[in-house]
Amino acid sequence: MRILVVEDEPKVAAFLVQGLEESGYEVISAYDGVMGRKLALKEAVDLVILDVVMPLMNGVEVCRAIRAGGGSMPILMLTALGTTEDKVEGLDAGADDYLVKPFEFQELLARVRSLTRRGTQVHAEADKLEYHGLTLDLAKMEAGREGKRIPLTAKEFGLLEYLMRNADRVLSRAQICEHVWDIHFDTGTNVVDAYIKLLRKKVDHGFEPKLIHTRVGLGYILTALS
Repeated sequence: MRILVVEDEPKVAAFLVQGLEESGYEVISAYDGVMGRKLALKEAVDLVILDVVMPLMNGVEVCRAIRAGGGSMPILMLTALGTTEDKVEGLDAGADDYLVKPFEFQELLARVRSLTRRGTQVHAEADKLEYHGLTLDLAKMEAGREGKRIPLTAKEFGLLEYLMRNADRVLSRAQICEHVWDIHFDTGTNVVDAYIKLLRKKVDHGFEPKLIHTRVGLGYILTALS
């Protein structure tokens, strides 16, 4: 498993590289956004760990550029900016997960395992899901609706897969955290809400019927019934 670390603080970068290598990962690194973008699109990497505040290009810009350049690997963003607006901006740029500094290295490892494990499991399943014109190809990791392709990040894909496998069933935020992130920790209800908002824009905008619904006080449900 090969990881790209894009971090401009030398001490933080060295800490991440050493910890990840000691955990069995192959690691390459970049110290600014421009080089990070180049390596992400040039090198075969399975995951990008991307700091937000960097010279030349910030992390949000790099994330957006990676997605625009065709990079589909999971992206984990690191930042000292922990407001909901900051998280939404990162997710909207194409990030799959968000970790606020300071953090425990074991939590970083848990996020890394979650993101890389989900990609491996999805590719291993050669089947498709379908619900009222919404399709999910688990082998190709492609989503579509009424013949139109829907571009999704890895985390959005995992969330949609979980919703589709539990169609017509209300899922609580705690259930979504546990099953989509694959581990037992609280990512914060605002982050779950932000992912749902992004997914709803892609899955429901311009289509009828609307499929992703909020059940106030309970959670979310994928259903053709409003």
